[in-house]
Amino acid sequence: MHLVQDVELGTDILAANRKLAEDNHKHLRSHGVKCFDIQGAIGSGKTLIIEGLIDILKEKGVKCGVIAGDVAGDDDYRRFSGHGIPVINVNTGKECHLDAHLVDHALEKLDLAGLDVLFIENVGNLVCPADFPLGSDMRITVVSVTEGDDMVRKHPILMGTSDIIVVNKISLAEAMGVDPAVLERDAGEINPHVPVVFTDARTGEGLDVLLQKLGLI
Repeated sequence: MHLVQDVELGTDILAANRKLAEDNHKHLRSHGVKCFDIQGAIGSGKTLIIEGLIDILKEKGVKCGVIAGDVAGDDDYRRFSGHGIPVINVNTGKECHLDAHLVDHALEKLDLAGLDVLFIENVGNLVCPADFPLGSDMRITVVSVTEGDDMVRKHPILMGTSDIIVVNKISLAEAMGVDPAVLERDAGEINPHVPVVFTDARTGEGLDVLLQKLGLI
């Protein structure tokens, strides 16, 4: 009996999150804001990729904002703020992911009328975020070659819900003994139509291709 009740409770929570995510999406669209949810493990390079995208877009006159999700602290928030853009810091405490409710409250603090693009950096985790859409237009998952060439196939649920998979730190692949083609192959087997973009966030390699896939250039 208890097991059935737990499953029903979980189902209710996920359904409520999906409904609120849909509301978030409508709210963003009503202001003409394109939104992208960036997820990946700690150290994969999510923050640096977003910073690189922001710099390119700012040069083109695109107004960007960020919701920075972390379990604790404001390290990424301070990095994003250094680019002179609106940033909201969201600490999840014991939770291993952002959810649509937290994003809803963050949106209340942003002047959406003054934004063209909003990036949401999820908590560094490759499991929990899969079940919690946030209301973005696209979900991007970042993996790094430093995490090994089995990272994609070890996380099929998250990869299966991704609209783009980014393989970052590509310049380190040979040194790490990792074949990027393996990551791309695994992505195709899990999610046959997902684009795979290879980047090196430190040099900016591949960020233009990523922007094209996001429909921003």
